[in-house]
Amino acid sequence: MALASLPLLLLLVYCGSSRALELVPSDQKILEKSEGDKVTLECKYNVGPMDIGTLDIDWDLVSADTQKPDQSIIMFSGGVTYVNSEELKNRVHFSSPDPSDGDASIEIVNLKSTDTGSYQCKVKKVPGMKSRKIALSVYLKPAKPRCFIEGSQQIGKDLSLKCESKEGTPPVTYQWFKLTGQQPRPPGLNWDPASGTLPVKNASQYHSGTYRCLANNRVGSEECMLILNVVPPSNVAGVVAGAIIGTLLSLGLVGLLVFFCCKKQREKKYEKEVQHEIREDVAPPKSRNSTARSYIGSNHSSLGSLSPSNIDGYSKARYNQVPSEEHERPQSQTPNFVPPKVAGPNLSRMGAIPVMVPAQSKDGSIV
Repeated sequence: MALASLPLLLLLVYCGSSRALELVPSDQKILEKSEGDKVTLECKYNVGPMDIGTLDIDWDLVSADTQKPDQSIIMFSGGVTYVNSEELKNRVHFSSPDPSDGDASIEIVNLKSTDTGSYQCKVKKVPGMKSRKIALSVYLKPAKPRCFIEGSQQIGKDLSLKCESKEGTPPVTYQWFKLTGQQPRPPGLNWDPASGTLPVKNASQYHSGTYRCLANNRVGSEECMLILNVVPPSNVAGVVAGAIIGTLLSLGLVGLLVFFCCKKQREKKYEKEVQHEIREDVAPPKSRNSTARSYIGSNHSSLGSLSPSNIDGYSKARYNQVPSEEHERPQSQTPNFVPPKVAGPNLSRMGAIPVMVPAQSKDGSIV
């Protein structure tokens, strides 16, 4: 009899246990996300008829130090939601508006690297209690890398293609691709995935083209591009000679301009000095009367040097030859001209030379 009732007892125990609180299986064990993303930590459950107690849901951040208590993040108790973490305040909430409907999953938005850790979901409903842990790792994806060329882009020279990303959770690896041509990667070239350096030895025009660098880590990737143009070496000697000749020609042109400017200034200065001297030194023109008087005075001066024997004939002949329009007129038209008296000092200023005239009688003989 006792043996016959044993299978029935086991059946009742099995049926009762199948109705107890249980968590829905999930594939989430380890999650990897990037900063700024959002994540949903799943925790769904089923309640059996024997679980008649109050429903409590609690999410904790498990401490890495076993000697320290876990940190409570968010909880649902008595139909009310409580957020207990200042770090996750306004960034964490239950996925379902009513967690008592069997979904205790939570969602964290705008993830940060400090959110990395192990999260534990605990669902309690007396007499049942179940829990689950999920590991979350938050990474910083690589920042947009910078592509550049180091070295001379000339045939026969050695150069390197560089790719650098300033941010990103390690390890960050790099890959190079040649976009022009039939081959997706640089033929015969090997790069360092850790540093992102692609060395090019003995460069030729075959290496010219457009290249793409891809920087990536666990949670994301970014890329940059550059153009490599390998050209023949330039004629350095010709360039230097051309620069020297151009400099000499420029200096010569400047020298000519300075010379002509100085010459022009000297000519202008000379013209001004000459005009100034003419205005100061040239005497004003003389009138006809002063010319006649000067002529007569010169004849008188000549008389002073003659002897008494020939003074009479010479004076008559010279006085009859005065070049004046008045003397050339007919006798009837010639007015009686009386020369004005001029003082001695005025005569000196006019350029006259004082002479001694011998006294004469009425007949012209010297007394």
